[in-house]
Amino acid sequence: MIIALIIIVVLVLLIAGLYNGLVKARNLTEEAESQIGVQLKRRADLIPNLVNTVKGYAKHEHDTLMDAIAARGVANGQANPLADLEKQASVMGDENQTIAARAQADAQASSVLGHLFAVSESYPDLKASQNFSQLQEELTSTENRVAASRTNYNRTIRDYNNKVEVFPTNIFAGMFHFTKKEQLPVEEATKTAPEVKF
Repeated sequence: MIIALIIIVVLVLLIAGLYNGLVKARNLTEEAESQIGVQLKRRADLIPNLVNTVKGYAKHEHDTLMDAIAARGVANGQANPLADLEKQASVMGDENQTIAARAQADAQASSVLGHLFAVSESYPDLKASQNFSQLQEELTSTENRVAASRTNYNRTIRDYNNKVEVFPTNIFAGMFHFTKKEQLPVEEATKTAPEVKF
């Protein structure tokens, strides 16, 4: 009788431990997703300020700068790069969007920002503008945080999926409706290294 009671207690503790491990892993994935959202929201909030700084650039060179940005955008398949940038910022900041959609918008915004920063090299006054420089620095810093958050998210998803799929936790994962989650894909834009020409 005592042996049966000990076996039951051990089994209950084992099941509780496995269940608690699954819950903790799921909570870590949700926390990691939230961190990506925080960084994307921060980045989305910075982009309109950068766009306004560029739009407010000295009037005599404003039209030339806008033409250069538009020409570079058309060469890359964008009719209006600054409008595209603002649209992507809107998606990035929208907490009702999935994290995958927000991350994709971030990758597209990064592409436009790269073109914008490249064009700004030809405009020393804009490049020297404290406001522009500060925003450029903050956007770059936030982009690095987004990349770190994505890496952390994918790592926690991997750990969670391992718990969901590996025996014996997979038995309890199915019983308690823990399902496998998808990692964030590597965007096409980030798969290829940029070409540097001198």
